[in-house]
Amino acid sequence: MVDIAFGPEPGRRPDLTDGRAAYLDMVRRKRMYGGILLALFVALMASGFILANDRNAGGFWDGLPMLTAFPSEVLSEAWATRANIPGLIAAHVPALVETLNIAAVATLLGALAAMALALLATRGLARWPRAIPFFRRSMDALRAIPEIVIALVLIFVLGGGPVPAVIAIALHTGGALGKLFSEVAENADLRPVEGLASVGASWGQRMWLGVIPQVAPNWLSYALLRFEINVRASAILGFVGSGGIGHDLKIAMQWGQGRYDEVVAIFLLLFLSIVVIDRTSDHFRNRLVKGSQA
Repeated sequence: MVDIAFGPEPGRRPDLTDGRAAYLDMVRRKRMYGGILLALFVALMASGFILANDRNAGGFWDGLPMLTAFPSEVLSEAWATRANIPGLIAAHVPALVETLNIAAVATLLGALAAMALALLATRGLARWPRAIPFFRRSMDALRAIPEIVIALVLIFVLGGGPVPAVIAIALHTGGALGKLFSEVAENADLRPVEGLASVGASWGQRMWLGVIPQVAPNWLSYALLRFEINVRASAILGFVGSGGIGHDLKIAMQWGQGRYDEVVAIFLLLFLSIVVIDRTSDHFRNRLVKGSQA
């Protein structure tokens, strides 16, 4: 125990007959190691900030006072024309519906792909155990490429519109949810699977009847959480020409002064929709998880 706490190298050892001295000596060592790690962290953060500030087009500290200039300009103009905001909110509801449709379809397609990838990449459940590394690396690749990069490539190929956004978000969702689904499936009880295998059930039947009922609540919970993320992602992709409310926000901001009331209206509509989605999905996630534990 002494070697584990104080290292195998020769040197002074605390007197184990005095428990207080041994404890204080161990605490001092932990504090020393923690202080060294903290100093390294601070040094890395400071050097990284200095490097980024030197390579930036403008100085961070010089531009810091201007941080509130643009928001204050937007809010002052929107306040002067606040009577127009309710009508502008109503006018952009169709764009919000398009954004929600993009997120919903992408989440559904991504979740279906994630289910297949998760079952094929889970140890003890995989149909082809030797192919587990291939499916795991496929999920890593899907997660590694940001949605906006995929969307930009697809827009170049397919043109602007919601289809590139749906495909881009669905691919990234498949990789992200596949990882989470696989971790849940690894904790599934294998006894139902073994029982089904003993009576001659196929691999698909074992997964559908022995695994899916166990993992479905957690899988649905993760899918709802991912839907919230995809709503925000679909709004961001609107800036690169993928349609939805993000496209309207980009146009309003490009016009500048005279359209800032529309910018505020879109932000309010997007914020309220995300709050509603967050509260609704949180409610259903809690019911699913608590119901599965009951």
